[in-house]
Amino acid sequence: MSLLPPQITKAIEEFSKLPGIGPKSAERLTFHLLRSSKASPENLGKALTDLKIELKYCKSCQMVTLQEECSICADNARDHLTILVVENPLDVIAFERSGFKGVYHVLHGVLSPIDGMGPEQLRLKELMDRCENGAVQEIIVATNPDVEGEATASFIRERLKKKVPKITRLAHGLPMGADIEFADQVTLKQSIDGRRSL
Repeated sequence: MSLLPPQITKAIEEFSKLPGIGPKSAERLTFHLLRSSKASPENLGKALTDLKIELKYCKSCQMVTLQEECSICADNARDHLTILVVENPLDVIAFERSGFKGVYHVLHGVLSPIDGMGPEQLRLKELMDRCENGAVQEIIVATNPDVEGEATASFIRERLKKKVPKITRLAHGLPMGADIEFADQVTLKQSIDGRRSL
């Protein structure tokens, strides 16, 4: 028999489902919301609901946006012939800080059969569609340098090698097993400058 009311238990269970949040952190978050007047559960609930209601994916790059097309894809000053393929929206933010001037494509994950992530679960079809009719001159694959990232890079290379003249992979200035979103600007810039053919 639980000593906690079911509402608290349910909140702890839901927080525990988030990446990087274990049971103890989930408990701390739940009780923080419960006792704090500054951290209103209503405000958190509304913010989470608004994520699903107001946000959409850019019709071109699949970045989260409020419009049909994100500000990066709508910018005619950017190099639309070069697409940097990333795993998630946080990677776009990291590369923007590095000064990249092309456009992006967000996969929203990587190939990982053990996690149920196959080609159908990723935004790969949208990437293939963007590469039709010679519309793209270079694809830079910027998935994380781990097993899943490498498998995803190989899959992209195989699918696009007849459609895109140049397919490159970030240089290994990033350590194996690292997450791009946590890399510093200099490392990311060097990774772009030292990219290699797949």
